[in-house]
Amino acid sequence: MIEASQAGVGSNDACSKPHDLSVQLGRLHLKNPVLVASGTFGYAREMEGIISLEELGGILPKTITQSPRPGNAPWRTVETSAGLLNAIGLDNDGIDYFLANHWPYLKNTGSQIIVSIAGKSKEEFVELANRLNEADGIHAVELNVSCPNVSGGIDFGTDPKLCYDVVASVRKVLDCPIVTKLTPNVTRIVDIARAAKEAGTDAVTCINTVLGMAVDWRKQKPMLSNIVGGLSGPAIKPIALRCVYQVAKQVGVPVIGVGGIANIDDCMEFLIAGASAIQIGTANYYDPMASIKIIRELPNALETLGAKSIREIVGTLKT
Repeated sequence: MIEASQAGVGSNDACSKPHDLSVQLGRLHLKNPVLVASGTFGYAREMEGIISLEELGGILPKTITQSPRPGNAPWRTVETSAGLLNAIGLDNDGIDYFLANHWPYLKNTGSQIIVSIAGKSKEEFVELANRLNEADGIHAVELNVSCPNVSGGIDFGTDPKLCYDVVASVRKVLDCPIVTKLTPNVTRIVDIARAAKEAGTDAVTCINTVLGMAVDWRKQKPMLSNIVGGLSGPAIKPIALRCVYQVAKQVGVPVIGVGGIANIDDCMEFLIAGASAIQIGTANYYDPMASIKIIRELPNALETLGAKSIREIVGTLKT
C-alpha cells in the first residue's frame, strides 16, 4: 500500500513532487495529521475490518486508568440535534489488562499509538506513566486531565498550577512525547495551555467535550444518569476552532485540533487556524471511514492552496 504522505494524488502532473503530509509535534512525528480520538475507536481491534489502520496518522485507544472502571450507569449517551452527549465515565479495563491484552495488538497495527491515561491524583498519573515504560514501542502518551464526567478525582485541566504539576511530574518519569488534552470548560484555555507547555508537554489537544445536559420534560428528569455529560460533534466545532486559534497564536505550542471534525473542509479549517494535526471523534460512530477519506483528500486540498506540505498551511489564517 502506498502511504498517503508519499502518494501524488491530487496533482495533474504525474511526475511532480509528491505531497508531504507528515507533521511534527514537538518530538512526535506523524506520517499524516489525521488521528482518531480516544474513546471513539475502542482499542482499534474493533475497527480493523472496516478501515486500514496503517493509513492513519495515529490511534488513541480508550483512556486507561489504574484500576478497571465500569463507568457510569445508563443512560450514558444521548443524541442531540447537532452532536452527542456522553457520560461514559472512563469505562475501561485498567492498566494491567491493557498491557497484557491490548498493547500486543496495538503495537502491530502499523500506526502511531498515543496512549491516553487518566488519574484521580497526580500520583496516579505518575504511576500509570511508570507502567507504560514497560510497554515497548509507545509513540506518545496523552494526559487526559480534562474528562468532564468522572467523579472522585480532580479536574486538573481547569487549574494552571495543577495542570503544570501533573505534566511536570509525568515528564520526569516518561521518556516518550507527551500530549496534554485540554478542556474548554474554563475561562481562559490559553492559561492552561501555557502551564502545560512550561511543564514540558510536546503538544496539547484542543479540545475535550463541552459540559452539557439533556432533560426529559415529561418525566421531569435528566436523561443522563450522571445528569451532565460532555457534548461532542458538530455543535462544538466553533468552540474548538476558537480554542485552537487562541492557543496556537498565544502559546506557540503544537496543537492537535478536535471537535466536530468530519470531512476535509473541517480538517483544513483547523489546520489553517493553527492545528498541526487533528483527531476524528464523534464522526467515527456514523462514518467509520471519515478519517481515511480525509487523509486521501488532503493532497487535493493542499493543491487548492498551492501547497506541497501540511507545514506550509498550518496557522496561515489571515486576520
